[in-house]
Amino acid sequence: MFRALARASVALGPQAAGWVRNMASHQLLVAPPKALLKPLSIPNRLLLGPGPSNLAPRILVAGGLQMIGHMHKEMFQIMDEIKQGIQYVFQTKNPLTLAISGSGHCALEAALFNLLEPGDSFLVGANGIWGQRAADIGERIGAQVHPMIKDPGGHYTLQDVEEGLARHKPVLLFLTQGESSSGVLQPLDGYGALCHRYQCLLLVDSVASLGGVPIYMDQQGIDVLYSGSQKVLNAPPGTSLISFSDKAKNKIYSRKTKPVSFYLDMKWLANIWGCDDQPRIYHHTTPVISLYSLRESLALMAEQMRAFLRLSRPREASHPALPCRARGVPSAHPGPGEELEAAPGGHGVPAGAPAGAGPAALREGPSDPAAHCHHGGRSHWLQLERHRQLRHGPF
Repeated sequence: MFRALARASVALGPQAAGWVRNMASHQLLVAPPKALLKPLSIPNRLLLGPGPSNLAPRILVAGGLQMIGHMHKEMFQIMDEIKQGIQYVFQTKNPLTLAISGSGHCALEAALFNLLEPGDSFLVGANGIWGQRAADIGERIGAQVHPMIKDPGGHYTLQDVEEGLARHKPVLLFLTQGESSSGVLQPLDGYGALCHRYQCLLLVDSVASLGGVPIYMDQQGIDVLYSGSQKVLNAPPGTSLISFSDKAKNKIYSRKTKPVSFYLDMKWLANIWGCDDQPRIYHHTTPVISLYSLRESLALMAEQMRAFLRLSRPREASHPALPCRARGVPSAHPGPGEELEAAPGGHGVPAGAPAGAGPAALREGPSDPAAHCHHGGRSHWLQLERHRQLRHGPF
């Protein structure tokens, strides 16, 4: 078998071929896994959960393009284009804007690791699992965490936030725009200005909402905004988007201690992404192919927007949430505290699905994909499942 592998190694790269020949000359105690000797088989499935989402053909093609080096000038050009795309979908001019080599959860950690130091007061909107996780990470850093707890489905008013700001005098407030564990939309207008009156930075999670509902980072006074690649943006999971205002950047660059993570140290990441006007130096190997796909996703958002510029309301017409309609996402934009139906994970489920059945009820339900797209009103089953997630964690 191993002689056959050695002969077949000509199809591999020179390093891999050498490894196969070397392994073939020794007695091995572990046989090749039988499953890996078969072709990869992936079901053709319509994805309507919180993410990942189905990929557009153009994004699939990008994933098959030729590899280049992560420090090649062509890769730096792609990274610059990604940065511009993030600035567009975030509606920001922040120079410190980049993609993280990791999921949206990694972007959350990047924000908190760089903004918080031991002893800092941290105010957290905890109306779902993402606020709970932000609080957990803050505690691990050594911050003084003050959760504002809401029942699932609740959102925070300006009065709620001001009471927390006055009481705890935090350096940072965390809010989730689209809480995927409860499906609620958090309003953002006025919250940035309120935080700034109390010398507090505003950090917003838009992983489940970016591209599905409007967000205006600069206009809304958001200091740090992050999102994921795999939801409305329709890119593969594994990369995330983040941007820091000048106020947030000053907080990072005036730290008394180093961030607890070297991998997510924003000073290093700012350099590799060309955000500090210095020659780029190696920090880590970026996921080249994933960045191809992210670039194409952002390009699609920019291109599809041109079809909506004729709408009568200029602010909404120019916002990158609208292309989600062209991708088959429901067009309803929920009001404050309403169910987040315009983004992955905010849909209802088939009538009669049993409580606790989980996403299997969707996967194994009607064969007609249209039957999975019900989003008319709140489902009792979905509400029970959301409460279960908050108690025991997501699926």
